Amino acid sequence: MSVALESSSSHATSSGATRWAQLTFGIICMVMIANLQYGWTLFVNPIDQKYHWGRAAIQVAFTIFVLTETWLVPIEGWLIDRYGPKFMVCISGVLIAIAWVINAAADSLFLLYLAAAIGGIGAGIIYGAAVGNALKWFPDRRGLAAGLTAAGFGAGSALTVVPIANMIATSGFESAFLWFGLGQGIVVVIVGFFLRAPAGGPPPAGATVEQTRRDHGPGEVLKSPSFWVMYVMFVMVGTGGLMATAQLAPIAKDFKVDGVSVSILGLTLPALQFALSIDRVLNGVTRPFFGWVSDTIGRENTMFVAFMLEGIGIYALLHYAADPLMFVILSGMVFFAWGEIYSLFPATCTDIYGRTYATTNYGMLYTAKGTAALLVPLGNVLTTATGSWTAVFIIAALLNIAAAVMALVLLRPMRQRAMSQT
Repeated sequence: MSVALESSSSHATSSGATRWAQLTFGIICMVMIANLQYGWTLFVNPIDQKYHWGRAAIQVAFTIFVLTETWLVPIEGWLIDRYGPKFMVCISGVLIAIAWVINAAADSLFLLYLAAAIGGIGAGIIYGAAVGNALKWFPDRRGLAAGLTAAGFGAGSALTVVPIANMIATSGFESAFLWFGLGQGIVVVIVGFFLRAPAGGPPPAGATVEQTRRDHGPGEVLKSPSFWVMYVMFVMVGTGGLMATAQLAPIAKDFKVDGVSVSILGLTLPALQFALSIDRVLNGVTRPFFGWVSDTIGRENTMFVAFMLEGIGIYALLHYAADPLMFVILSGMVFFAWGEIYSLFPATCTDIYGRTYATTNYGMLYTAKGTAALLVPLGNVLTTATGSWTAVFIIAALLNIAAAVMALVLLRPMRQRAMSQT
């Protein structure tokens, strides 16, 4: 286990144009994998219309993608921490291209699931490398840096929602899978060649948020109660957001608002396309915004505000989803209050456990997203059993409210005790 004193002697190592360039490279890679998750909802109904496999069976592919994207990140993170991000990110660019090419030709659930697994592995490597690099290059602004990087994943698909939807409508979902898959993979391979981890000694101590002065290895982190409290909170909050991500198109269709035109600030689009576009933007903006806020007022205080806002938004969406305008506004509110978990949790994890193993340690915490994904198909099952989305929305809202309380009542005092011992 190494010791990393936060000193100003190596300020040049992780400041200036170099670290901002590295942050930019990571963001570009994240933008290129955004459609693998956030564009998926556009394909669910067209696939079902062609093959009649059922939405629940098709959504298993989404779960497989998220599981492989998250549960393998600890291993991938260890390799990235040890050997650097360049090689593995370039390989992952090839994997995500292969995944969508398979999707384009998939005429069975097996091939759909295989593509999801391959894409998940590729996306997980990119996600771990980009976020881990941001955490290492920006110890003084971890919330902001992790948020900007995660914003690439959250908002990266905003500009392609309409083009993908239009290509699906005019050329079929197979063409959308093929051409967007190839394009995204090629860009990742090119940009991946420029990624590198920071070299030299420990980073400067410019952060206002308290940080550990000792690096903790993965084995030690797994024995920490604070880690498991964060893990449970991540699952609780992640469930509602993933449900909205995967099920937004089916929800819009069931509430009969998907094709209804909505006008906001002079722009008119069908409610579903409008919601998807706004959601992607807000889901991206929230990550650096709440990351910056957490750098200023503290991680747990920010968690409480954001998680409570999401719980209220989900509950309100249940009651007003049949109104096309409210569907667009409230779905945007839900995504705005959800996306920040991808800046708050990595920043908090690295604050507590240090910089050297940042990619590996956050990789272990990030598997909570995979655990939450296991609950996504249950949303279809529960909706079918009850005949409505009511139970799903209420459960998701309650989980977020509970996580908000846990941030102040459990996580903050546990983190403070852990910090006092380092």
